[in-house]
Amino acid sequence: MMFTLAALSLLSTASAFTTAPLGARQVTHLNVASEISTIKQVPHGGGALVDLMVTSEEEKEAAIAKATVEIQASSRQLCDAELIMNGAFSPIDSFMNEATYMSVVENMELPDGTIFGLPVVFDTDDEDLQPGTTIVLKQGDLAIATVELTDKFLPNKPLECLKCYGTSQIEHPGALMVATERGKYYMGGKVTGLNFPIREFPCKTPAQVRAGLPADKDVVAFQCRNPVHRAHYELFTRALDDPLIGEGGIVLVHPTCGPTQADDISGEVRFKTYEVLKEETANPRVQWEYLPYSMHMAGPREAIQHMIIRKNFGCTHFIIGRDMAGSKSSVTGDDFYGAYEAQELATEMSERLGVTPVPSLNLVFTEEEGYTTFDDAKEKGLNIKNLSGTKFRKMLRGGEDIPEWFAFSSVVKVLRENV
Repeated sequence: MMFTLAALSLLSTASAFTTAPLGARQVTHLNVASEISTIKQVPHGGGALVDLMVTSEEEKEAAIAKATVEIQASSRQLCDAELIMNGAFSPIDSFMNEATYMSVVENMELPDGTIFGLPVVFDTDDEDLQPGTTIVLKQGDLAIATVELTDKFLPNKPLECLKCYGTSQIEHPGALMVATERGKYYMGGKVTGLNFPIREFPCKTPAQVRAGLPADKDVVAFQCRNPVHRAHYELFTRALDDPLIGEGGIVLVHPTCGPTQADDISGEVRFKTYEVLKEETANPRVQWEYLPYSMHMAGPREAIQHMIIRKNFGCTHFIIGRDMAGSKSSVTGDDFYGAYEAQELATEMSERLGVTPVPSLNLVFTEEEGYTTFDDAKEKGLNIKNLSGTKFRKMLRGGEDIPEWFAFSSVVKVLRENV
């Protein structure tokens, strides 16, 4: 028998503790990030990038002085706060209130009709925390942001999971996270940025990344949450040859280095693999940056979320892989999503999003011609070589030689030293 969030008695749609009529707060831009006017892509929502960071010590001290409660933020809260603060989640500038949360959950839209893939919420179990309170989120002793809390509500977690993840079964890692990691209540609140979290990997803001992009050129985003192996590299470099991409386009490899599902390699180790690969390949048409995003493994809807974020970073195109952001049941091992569901939803939404999806090539390695498409290999009768992820991990642990056609030696070295 499969357990659901409802079985954990988490179902509630009641609203409580509100200090003002619920509704979508008009998005404002406190400090508009500077942008390069020649970058092809506009921020999501059509306005300017949100920039919520105060810059002077006097402003920081004044913001902190308004706070009456200190809260140590979770790793996921730190990621969400940073992406609100730096504009990666533009056009939102707050943790979502109930009306915005429900609009995103049910319609995949903000109340004004702007597409948004997944809700961004501040969660808590604190019964005493009330609307009207200003809190300061901290990472150890470092003050990250203040949040002026506007409402407090009991979320409909089963509905959230069913709509966002396609299931409320807790064998799904996202549903399990909502059920066991997130607090009982969600609270809306306006964010003021004080300091970015301290991380082992550098995370440029959207404005900083945009400033380094080539003028008037297509920028193809490649999202990943695992080390990049040969097939990945071939995939995103060959994407530049796609007729959808204009002359002189580049790839922005933009891995997520925040929390993900339990059996993934840590963000810090993944960052090390990317850095050695960047140095080894030294490809002038490939730019590497890092994103402090916590994965939901939400398949199609997370693909939309990734496209929105990369749009704010200046990307015009986005590579959609097979079963992107997909996950398997922790009980049966079955896939929760079809191989092409993310591609289909991205194509359906691409015009409204203003981002062009680029389907990933189904590449295989052949003895005769190296990497080519599966269809080409089949048509020519080429000998395809395979190495499963399970076999790769076994060889890695056992100190066996990893074939160069499968993985870069520099990446293998980092993995052996750190995993």
